[in-house]
Amino acid sequence: MDYKGYECYPGYWAPSLTGHTAFTSFQWAGCAAMGVGKNVINYARGIPDWRTNDPDGEEKQLPRLFRTKKGMYIRILYALIEDTFNRPIASEPNDWIDCIIREHDPNYKGFFPKLLLTDQTKRCLNLGSYNYLGFGGVDKYPNARQILEDAVTKYPLSTASPSAELGYHPVHAKLEARLADYLNKEDAMVIGMGFATNSTVLPALVGKGDLIVSDELNHTSIVQGARESGAKVKPFMHNDAADLERVLQDAVMGPKKYGKILLVIEGIYSMEGDICDLKNIVPIAKRYGAYIYLDEAHSIGAVGPTGRGVTEELGIGTKDIDIMMGTFSKSFGSSGGYVAGKKHVVDHVRRFAAGATDAASMPPACAIQIMEALKLIMGAAKDPNGIGAQKLRAINENARFFRRRLVELGFEVLGQAPSPVIPVMLYTPTKIGDFSRYCFRRGLAVVTVGAPAVPLMYGRGRFC
Repeated sequence: MDYKGYECYPGYWAPSLTGHTAFTSFQWAGCAAMGVGKNVINYARGIPDWRTNDPDGEEKQLPRLFRTKKGMYIRILYALIEDTFNRPIASEPNDWIDCIIREHDPNYKGFFPKLLLTDQTKRCLNLGSYNYLGFGGVDKYPNARQILEDAVTKYPLSTASPSAELGYHPVHAKLEARLADYLNKEDAMVIGMGFATNSTVLPALVGKGDLIVSDELNHTSIVQGARESGAKVKPFMHNDAADLERVLQDAVMGPKKYGKILLVIEGIYSMEGDICDLKNIVPIAKRYGAYIYLDEAHSIGAVGPTGRGVTEELGIGTKDIDIMMGTFSKSFGSSGGYVAGKKHVVDHVRRFAAGATDAASMPPACAIQIMEALKLIMGAAKDPNGIGAQKLRAINENARFFRRRLVELGFEVLGQAPSPVIPVMLYTPTKIGDFSRYCFRRGLAVVTVGAPAVPLMYGRGRFC
């Protein structure tokens, strides 16, 4: 559907009278009632829910596969605006992308039909990709096509083994050495998946008897890794150095004694767009003996004069950060993640992180792509007119300009410059749908975010 005849929901002006909290609460209550009503009508008409329908399982008297609280949320609330999420594309993630148009299943006679792909596409301006520097496209650096063609023919497509067994390739060692040099760390290691870097490395660093102090808005990969570690987890208020000191003070001076304390923070928060308050957080962590784990997924290669992330942007030496983590799916146009730190720490992670011991290592071609992008980014320090320097200036200037113009137009914008993540508050579920559909109709590919990725009352659009 391309929403040519779409009209926004009535009452879009109401929050200016009632306030966002009251109106959003009212709308979610209405949406819940509508969702329940539509599901009841489907049930009364004998129309099965395609998400939970399992005729083979019923015949074999097996329990339902999908019957959880999350399933209730999806069937009652998420389904109302499902068409605004998970839009597939049929092109490279370039400035302009081809979005595949989806239509509701005409054979499903009830409410909430399944979305089916069509053979039609719509050309849209890409305002929602993490391809910050453009390296994720085709021919985005000199001889890119030839370099990558050589990579997939000269090297295996997959190592078919974890790096701890038979999957550690010389290309990985070369990439790790360059990363360590770039980040001014003793050593670095790469993992084949960005999410798994946090979720598998954290359990290798801490365990039962230890403490993780985590920003309350940390990414779900950090949350999962913290839970699986077995360590005690204490959150502190988002980016609040004073509350962090309170939590650390209680941990150090309280009756419970911990083996070690690991402070986990992000350089740029992916749903808030704000930059970590490192200048105030680092001294507090040092004062109370906490190790610092910094996730730079959205900042490495995107901020700082030479793309070295928030440490460079804020003037904090990387020696003050014990463990630096980042991903390659944003600024580097590839996949996977890394951790960097002192050699004995990285060696420990190699031996005990499931991302290194149990999952296939990074495909060598992906490592080649990262090294080519990294070479250009590192060249920014030597050649201010080179491709890397031009790209870094462009992302900085574009982020600042876009953020400033949104504020001037009256949008409620979160975060601060030069973050390339620029969230705009929408609040209500109908505005999430209206915003996404109107943008798509006008040829703008945007990302809208609702619960559970953000709190129920704080839906937003996210430009990046």
